[in-house]
Amino acid sequence: MTSEDGRQIVRCYSQDGEERVDLDVSALDLPEALHASLVAALVARTTPGKGLTSVESVKKAYRAVVAFARYLTGLDVVPQSARELTPEQFDGFYEHRKAEGIKTASMELADVRLVLVKAEGLSDALSGRLAGALPTRPEGEPAHSYSRTELKRIAQAARTMLRTAEKRIRSNRELLERFRAGEIDVDHDTDLRRRLQILDHLDRVGDVPRRMRNTAGKYQNAPENWVTTRGKVKEVVGWLYLVPEEIAAAAVLFGVMTGQNPEPIVKMTAAHHRADGGVGPGTAIVGLRKPRRQSRAYMDLALSEVPDWISIPEQPDQISTRDILHTPFGLYVLVHELTARARQFAGGNRLLVTYMASGGGPGTAKGRGWRPMRTDGALISKLGRDWNLPSDEVDKEGNPLPMRPLRLETLRMTYIELHQKPVAHTRETATRYLVRNRGNINEYRTVVAQALTAEVAKARARSKITAMTAEQVADAQENVEAVAAEMGLEPTVLKRMIAGELDTVLGACTDNTGGSYNPGEPCRASFLLCLGCECARALPRHLAVQVIVHDRLAERREQMDRLQWAERFAGPHAQLADLLDQADETAVEDARRDAGPDEHQLADRLLNRELDIR
Repeated sequence: MTSEDGRQIVRCYSQDGEERVDLDVSALDLPEALHASLVAALVARTTPGKGLTSVESVKKAYRAVVAFARYLTGLDVVPQSARELTPEQFDGFYEHRKAEGIKTASMELADVRLVLVKAEGLSDALSGRLAGALPTRPEGEPAHSYSRTELKRIAQAARTMLRTAEKRIRSNRELLERFRAGEIDVDHDTDLRRRLQILDHLDRVGDVPRRMRNTAGKYQNAPENWVTTRGKVKEVVGWLYLVPEEIAAAAVLFGVMTGQNPEPIVKMTAAHHRADGGVGPGTAIVGLRKPRRQSRAYMDLALSEVPDWISIPEQPDQISTRDILHTPFGLYVLVHELTARARQFAGGNRLLVTYMASGGGPGTAKGRGWRPMRTDGALISKLGRDWNLPSDEVDKEGNPLPMRPLRLETLRMTYIELHQKPVAHTRETATRYLVRNRGNINEYRTVVAQALTAEVAKARARSKITAMTAEQVADAQENVEAVAAEMGLEPTVLKRMIAGELDTVLGACTDNTGGSYNPGEPCRASFLLCLGCECARALPRHLAVQVIVHDRLAERREQMDRLQWAERFAGPHAQLADLLDQADETAVEDARRDAGPDEHQLADRLLNRELDIR
């Protein structure tokens, strides 16, 4: 298509059709035949279904082709057609970009190749080169994630911004409701009357009051003067709605607590399913879409009301029970509420929507209005520059250096590094992330040590399972009432326990409805949790399974990621170690040697979660 000013434009859409971008192919200042071939190849590359699913990937390919065209026009002999392109020119583009200090030269070369293979009329020599290997990312050029303390600074800045926004919006909504209910007299307060008039207009229309203004013969629908005296349009709209920077802060906080890719976060929907049924710890299931996964693009994300251990303060008791911004579920619910009215004006079901006081950027919808947050990362980058947070690094004088640019991609890398687990990708892909990011390996070791210490401390702080010796069991068989009174049990319960009728896996249960996990109801907790339950008793016949489970957990420590093991098994392993220390060393070795297939099978079923109620 041709623009009004005569430029040649190629319009491209994201795979979901929600975004578009106009590529100015007039910028390819090349001989006519070569220009036509490259434009046709670019169109073929950006056609729906050819692998470029977002406008950002389209723009990335376009920028690489523009750089390639500029390189060609700078050669002593400029090729006139696609057939005159040579392998030397293709490789020379990479060397040229490297010499310019472009760190992504290898990625640009890959993008150029994917466009050139769509071109017609290439020479056999160039076609053969395009089928060959490309330079890889140089080793020794690792990507760097944020440190844990840097991540906490980012999360704190985002939470502070959203708390301020919540307070501002709620107070203005309350003021507007009181005004509409006739509780506020504005007859003698002009300033308050104007403010309430603006709030009412914002809520009903989704914009500030405007009037037609003639400026140099051109009519504009400009804000009323009594609106602009109270601030910029964006600030005034922010009285009732989240402004773009606050929407970006919400996206940042989602990145901190979920580790998802930028596009699924930015395009998160307001449609969700309450898996908790509105009772108990909140959980919202939100559908996400990651186009690069192709047939597996659609996935569900569970946003739970459980704080992420990475981003909470060193002392969790510092978190107020009313502070919902430390859980993914709380963040989602708050943003969902604060953007509900804005979503009615914007249309669609995107969660992160905001009011843009001006155009949306080159090649996008022009003018002010409500629209979803864009996926190009510009708002996130601007937010990072506005915050200007310090990093952990210092200069020669010991002053903190500015933190590296704020990007959702880096937040994702940090999440994967600190949690050491894949997020919406395979474990192999997660490993590639970790191999690239070796900047925080020492910090990761510190995180593992801290998690291990915390889990062991929590396990040992809980109620410990009570162990009965062989002598106590023999005494109970002779004098059940006296032993039962000594142990605080009913005689009938003690008889059944000794007879094996109340066995679980690692012990026996004296009260299936009296434990702390499901008080008043039949207990549904994992049998591993019996190790910290006041209703559990360990008898000598349970020693064999206890020894096997203890040894299995030690084996898994060498087979699993250390952080995952610490979070899941460090507590039970410490509790079992304490329990075995109470037994005679010879008895423990005899139990380990004499354990039969039934005990081994029971231990395996326990650790494989085959015995859990799901």
